[in-house]
Amino acid sequence: MQKINISLLLVIVISISSCTKKPTKFFNNEGLIFGTTYHIIYENDKDVHDAIRGKMNEFNLSLSTYDSTSVISKINRNEDVELDDYFITVFNKAVEISGKTNGAFDITVAPLVNAWGFGFSKRDSISSELIDSLLQFVGMDHVHISGEKVVKVNPGVMLDASAIAKGYGVDVIADYLESIRVINYLVEIGGEIRVRGHNMRGISWHVGIDKPIDDPKVLHRELQEIIEITDGALASSGNYRNFYIKAGKKYAHTIDPKTGYPIQHELLSTSVIASDCMTADAYATAFMVLGLKRAKEIVEKTPNLEAYFIYRGEDSDTLSVLYTVGFGKLIVKE
Repeated sequence: MQKINISLLLVIVISISSCTKKPTKFFNNEGLIFGTTYHIIYENDKDVHDAIRGKMNEFNLSLSTYDSTSVISKINRNEDVELDDYFITVFNKAVEISGKTNGAFDITVAPLVNAWGFGFSKRDSISSELIDSLLQFVGMDHVHISGEKVVKVNPGVMLDASAIAKGYGVDVIADYLESIRVINYLVEIGGEIRVRGHNMRGISWHVGIDKPIDDPKVLHRELQEIIEITDGALASSGNYRNFYIKAGKKYAHTIDPKTGYPIQHELLSTSVIASDCMTADAYATAFMVLGLKRAKEIVEKTPNLEAYFIYRGEDSDTLSVLYTVGFGKLIVKE
């Protein structure tokens, strides 16, 4: 009778089993969240849209100023509320980027954003006196976290995380997908994107950068550039979607926290690439506040940051572009 090595047989069976993978396919989830749309494409053995929605709803309950029950809304009403990890993460990043941009990025700009009609309350009748009165509440030095509480120097201080929260929301979903071992995905929320791996065709993800055409309803969208990216995040900011015209003058949603007024300079659009979307989102907004020259100086001295600027040339009808070397390497050539 032949003698069988049971231990060797078990090793072979276990090895064969461990090499057997569940069949996967690409899923496409989409919907509405944070007052905008989302599109999420990922390769997995099953659809996890319900879990993704759950993460989004958790996040919304922390940082949405349009949800009266959220953590940030309660803070703005000066109610006693225990902070969660979502809020603390965003707040700490906001402090970091504010410091690196000399205050150009500032989530305490909420009173000004509301006054100009771009926030969570109706527009006021603007006057220089009103702006001056609101500026006293603006500045990251007016608020800090102590333990699990937000401490304000003045109860009139209010927070608006919309210039960073979408980016962080993208990261939350991307991190969740990675936690379940998804290695090929694209997460997009309101135009902010993070990708990893490859798309359905087995190549790098191709992502478009919009031309800064005044188009609030997104009816005439045109692409300025297409980039290919395998691992990283892209966020864009511009004044061509969220604006209004009054007495023949355009007022855009990006407010300078130093002056209290909507920005007015040559920079029309900024797209930033970083390892995480929260960082890219915050810098994209800060660069729009700073303008081309100062934004260029910051991106050139900041590691792991790339940027693409679209600005108005000396001829007001001409669009010009400027981008970092690293960004240029990602541009898809015709």
